[in-house]
Amino acid sequence: MIAEHVDTVYDAFAATAARYPDRPVLNVLPNTAEVYGITAGALSYGAALAEVDALAEQLLACGYEAGMRIALLLENRPAFFVYWLAANRIGASVVPVNPDLRAAELEYLMGHSEPALAVTIPARRDDLESAADAAGLAVPVIVLGERAPTPRPQCVVAEQLRGEAREGAILYTSGTTGKPKGCVLPNAYFLLAGRWYAQVGGIATLYNDGERMITPLPIFHMNAMAYSFMAMVAVGGCLTALDRFHPRSWWQDVCDAEATCLHYLGVMPSMLLGLERSPAETAHSVRFGFGAGVDPKKQVAFEERYGFPLVEAWAMTETGAGAVIAASTKDRLVGQASIGKPGSDLDCMIADESGAPVPLGEPGELLVRRAGDNPRYGFFSHYYKDADATAEAWENGWFHTGDIVRQTADKNVFFVDRKKNVIRRSGENIAAVEVESILMRHPHIHAAGVTAVPDAVRGDEVFACLHCDPEVEADAIVHWCLEQMAYYKAPGYIAFVDQLPLTATQKIQRAALKALALDLLGAPETVKTVHLKKRQLA
Repeated sequence: MIAEHVDTVYDAFAATAARYPDRPVLNVLPNTAEVYGITAGALSYGAALAEVDALAEQLLACGYEAGMRIALLLENRPAFFVYWLAANRIGASVVPVNPDLRAAELEYLMGHSEPALAVTIPARRDDLESAADAAGLAVPVIVLGERAPTPRPQCVVAEQLRGEAREGAILYTSGTTGKPKGCVLPNAYFLLAGRWYAQVGGIATLYNDGERMITPLPIFHMNAMAYSFMAMVAVGGCLTALDRFHPRSWWQDVCDAEATCLHYLGVMPSMLLGLERSPAETAHSVRFGFGAGVDPKKQVAFEERYGFPLVEAWAMTETGAGAVIAASTKDRLVGQASIGKPGSDLDCMIADESGAPVPLGEPGELLVRRAGDNPRYGFFSHYYKDADATAEAWENGWFHTGDIVRQTADKNVFFVDRKKNVIRRSGENIAAVEVESILMRHPHIHAAGVTAVPDAVRGDEVFACLHCDPEVEADAIVHWCLEQMAYYKAPGYIAFVDQLPLTATQKIQRAALKALALDLLGAPETVKTVHLKKRQLA
């Protein structure tokens, strides 16, 4: 358990390393090692702490200090955590970079976050250097194993705070009004996530005798970075992070990792249920899975086939463990899309458009805050360089989640829909407005409207209604998109239209656009481009 007097991520890790120096903290399976070209096997807490301390001293000697930021494009490699902990020790923070981001997105992220240094893999050095140059910042870019050069001038950009209030990371999350928002996450955010997970109990109980967690989820998201890693630090456990989710080898990976618990997203159980049975799927030691978005119609079948419960939970990058709901009790509702009952540490209100509570059982927007005299404790600090968006999110003292839920008399909360104009594809949030803004850079596109359409496997798929020059082809547009944005954001369907549904002030009518997309989904003139959306290896 992370002691209450500990106020930084590094201090929490160092305390666990002192208690369990020989226990493994990070484990790399052979398949992941082969993908990344790194060594397979486990890294102990003691050995990891020695690496962290040596790197921290090196950074200090090179001129790095508190208030600076280090961008990390390291995929799901253990080196990510070593750099994060070293930065945390010297008072710096990190900017995790999604490796699927491409030119336009990287330029924005580098320019907005203003890092003092970027650390990456050899295949992505040129991309980050080009992005920094396009953003007008002389950010030094190094690959793993290289010594950092002197930081660029005037790169102390974070607030000068101390202890658990000090910035630990900036995570970028898809907004609804354009560019991604930079969520500034203090040390308290990560510490509370570890403490919450270690104490949640019920069917998600973690023990102090050597838990082993496996996750295929990306480290640059809050789930793996905050919940998975910090939970293992809290109980002296070991984290196996895969390079990504591989359905056919998943159960063998789970067995090889000796996993006692695992993390998932909704698309994973559906895919696994579609596989042929194998001996590995019942030879594991998993007690529970923790995640979100399982298809309610398949939850019972999954739990019966694989022999452990799935703990459905709700949280956001902004809320962290300051506001989290999890169906971790034995009386949870299975197969009913319930995310559980709010705990006593959380205040919830389900509100209508005016901010007033809705009648019991009626759908409304979920508003949350921490119970007690510090309602923002454990949440993000603020949106970087966007005080107006921060104030809007916290209107009237409640954090407005943008998620529509309903609550029954027994306090169970049920997820209904998203109020925000966000496309949810295979666990990734995609802001329609961001995709539209990048599409509008194309020289032959004159108007773009993007919305979600249903997909049986991925949840949502990206549908683009485009008004273009007559000579442009759908495949060419998607290939161009793959150079500018993460592959999953590119249109999976393209319909060429003469005009978009607009309001009197020339804004897109979102409801009308969604209805149009659903009408056009099966039309012969709509071009399906899903097959072009493939993750690039570098």
